[in-house]
Amino acid sequence: MEITDARWHIAGGYGMLATDIIAALRARGVEPVVTDRDDLDITNPAKVARGFADADVVVNCAAYTAVDAAEEDEATAFAVNATGPGVIARACAEMGLRMVHFSTDYVFAGDATTPYAEDSPLGPKGAYGRTKAAGETQVRDSGADALVVRTAWLYGRGGPCFPKTIARVGRERGALQVVDDQVGQPTWTRDLADLILRLVEAEAPAGTYHGTSSGQTSWYEFAKEVVASAGLGDIVSPSRAADQKRPAPRPTYSVLGHDALSAIGLAPIGDWRERWRLAAPEVLADVAG
Repeated sequence: MEITDARWHIAGGYGMLATDIIAALRARGVEPVVTDRDDLDITNPAKVARGFADADVVVNCAAYTAVDAAEEDEATAFAVNATGPGVIARACAEMGLRMVHFSTDYVFAGDATTPYAEDSPLGPKGAYGRTKAAGETQVRDSGADALVVRTAWLYGRGGPCFPKTIARVGRERGALQVVDDQVGQPTWTRDLADLILRLVEAEAPAGTYHGTSSGQTSWYEFAKEVVASAGLGDIVSPSRAADQKRPAPRPTYSVLGHDALSAIGLAPIGDWRERWRLAAPEVLADVAG
């Protein structure tokens, strides 16, 4: 499908990831329809059907991502992360639309030692992961022509994220402790936006794909890269996840494999460190000293 020939609708369109998807489309000369929860209730089938009447591709960026809050309000998280995607997917199936839906590493148990394959068994340990796993199921069961794209450790210019927090707090305090026993793949939202356009343009088969950077690192090592990019010197020391008291469990191992992309001839996103060094000036622009 030619990107410029399609009519795009971005639901949940004002977050960090959506911002870069919209920018990527506009760079190709496409002006998408953008809605958020104030414009479109994704849990209402009639409103969703009307909202997508002029669409060819629907990208669902709507998500409840407050991991700790979800432990206390799983019903609300379920409505946004499972019910809504199901409504969108069934509308797309009925109307013959291509759908892109985002999921997360939290659908896995997080205790593996090798990268999770796209078809690895799910085993979420917290409310957020359970609701996202339920969303995946609803999308798949709908029969929609849907791309379910799991991602993790997102950062970007268009919203709050780990690198901005690290740079800001590091500058304020002069010292930081960051966990070194949780491993994943820092992923730039601009890179994920580019991958989405490549998947749609390649007419990728419906199914599950992993949209994360290549390689792996710990939060501690990522934080060291961030403070180096911010010119803050050697101010990060390692800590253990067990020392943090948080309502929701975090995956220890969040590395996702990219075999499904390779199988259709698409290159995964490049190495996390190379991508961060390219992204850093843009991402940290608002927190520069």
